[in-house]
Amino acid sequence: MTEEVIDQSPPPPDPDPIQNSNPLIHPRRVPFEHGLLPIPNLLFADPIQTLAPIKQKLASSATNNRVGSPAISDALSISSDHARLVLETLASVLHSETDPLVVAKPEEVDSIGADVRDLVLFMYVQSYKKLMPRTHKDSAAVADVWPSASAFDGYLSALSPIQASSLCSLIAKIHLPHISPISSNILQSNASTSNLIYLSLLVKCEGDESSLVRSNSRRFMPSPADEEAHQLSYLQKHIANIISLLADPVEGQGHESSVLSLESFEHIGFLLHFGDKGSDVPSLSQATPFFKNSNPDIPAVLVPASEVHDWLLKKIASAMESISDRISGKENGPSNASGQEAATVVTCEALNKVPSNDRGPCIIEGVSKTSLFKQASDLKGRSVKVANCHDSVIYLLAPLRYATVYGCSDSTIVLGAAGKAVRVEHCERVHVIAATKRICIANCRECVFYLGVNHRPLIVGDNHKLQVAPYNTFYSHLEEHMTEVGIVPTINRWNESLALGAVDPHDSLSHPTGASDKQSESASCVDPNQFTNFLIPNWFVGEALGSTKDNPFPLPDAYMAVQQTSLKNLEETRQSLRETPLEDNRKRELTTAFHMHFKDWLYGIFIESITFYFIYSVGH
Repeated sequence: MTEEVIDQSPPPPDPDPIQNSNPLIHPRRVPFEHGLLPIPNLLFADPIQTLAPIKQKLASSATNNRVGSPAISDALSISSDHARLVLETLASVLHSETDPLVVAKPEEVDSIGADVRDLVLFMYVQSYKKLMPRTHKDSAAVADVWPSASAFDGYLSALSPIQASSLCSLIAKIHLPHISPISSNILQSNASTSNLIYLSLLVKCEGDESSLVRSNSRRFMPSPADEEAHQLSYLQKHIANIISLLADPVEGQGHESSVLSLESFEHIGFLLHFGDKGSDVPSLSQATPFFKNSNPDIPAVLVPASEVHDWLLKKIASAMESISDRISGKENGPSNASGQEAATVVTCEALNKVPSNDRGPCIIEGVSKTSLFKQASDLKGRSVKVANCHDSVIYLLAPLRYATVYGCSDSTIVLGAAGKAVRVEHCERVHVIAATKRICIANCRECVFYLGVNHRPLIVGDNHKLQVAPYNTFYSHLEEHMTEVGIVPTINRWNESLALGAVDPHDSLSHPTGASDKQSESASCVDPNQFTNFLIPNWFVGEALGSTKDNPFPLPDAYMAVQQTSLKNLEETRQSLRETPLEDNRKRELTTAFHMHFKDWLYGIFIESITFYFIYSVGH
């Protein structure tokens, strides 16, 4: 039974919305999704025993209870780069939009620093383990769009074209009895250009060689309800330690007696909040019986930490019971749709029934072999998750807070302006075009990132063959959206990526001994000669156009020179065509030739994926 909120003041004319609505408590998902860093010295086996002396050390060097990266570097024995990363990441996930660190300019971050209490909570949640990815209910329905890792990966991709061609032909000959002659001919004729990552799909051997066959398994994001339940369970287990780190001891009453002030209690808002954003609960403290209607002009009320602990435990238990009921209802409800149809339903619900509050993200899931466009009126001010989308182009041209791209393949995803952070995880052969303050790339393969980013891109986990390039597009409202969320176009650190550990210590998977000591593979820069602009179609039909006419992020000299040369060559070709006298039939021949070359170019882009699907279907 939950404890009722008691208002000691005279009853107001209108009913108390907090009492009547009895809002549930929710975890703030942002620190758990965008605030975890794989820095070894931030991972504590026993957080309470380790963080208590670290908190004292930080407090001793604090000014107005705030510390900069030098103090963090000293207290945690980490490099200045990592200490700065801690500050920047904390700023991106803080609960208070008015905190000085959140509104600080890049050059002011160290001088302003972080509140010690927020910093301690940030360090504590580094012990959080993410929920295991779920599997799809119908693995056969998704097997054709997600080839998972095989025994060939990491080796074949490093081969030269000649080596790859030879090996491809050799394996094709070895396994000719197991596949049709048509597949064999296609495989050998395309040996010089085929992606050998698909080759293992054809291997059908017995015994130990069966391990070479690609798995049809695929990672899916846990549902929002499952994630919320998992985060609440973590907080339920650790809330006593968290309160202990925020509380102050009472002099002369022993070590076990401690109290919590209103100011300290508000910092629990870094991890928990009541109701939905936009509801009638203005702050965490106003939903409690301890600090509600506290007068800031009166000395702060001190509440025993044990009372706060018991009250929060009851609220968390009530929330977990509510979530459990929701999950049980979904599991026991009717389900006649196939896996692909169900994914489409989720997408439609997320996009067409967007709630008025901003507590949860808008989820775009299961888009396949199509284009999807959403603008500011659909997504304004919201956080977005794009999950398990394949062979698609997705345009999210809006000012966003946070954006997550998870488990996608063979797609292009354009993110308008993400003012807090972007995270791209478990993706293959995806092009991401993003204007953002921060981006984290984790466990991705053969992806290209066209970035306008104010802070160093963070690369963590098991990545392979990543490329980065400067931002390469625009749409008419881009600068307006960037200004709204605070992205500075004159600062672009796209090529200053920071690689951390090759193993994510926050996942729930087991890792080989010593794997955590390896550094993640960094990203290479796209060759300026291979750099192209990305043209966004005019989706804003019937709406007023914005003022952006060009890419707001200045291109580096090498990329600009190639662009200018290409434009010059194009203009010379156009001029030559204009000045060349041609009869009508010759003009038609020339137009036909252009169309044929364009088709050949288009065919060349998709030949590998078409070949893959054909070989896969025949081989199985």
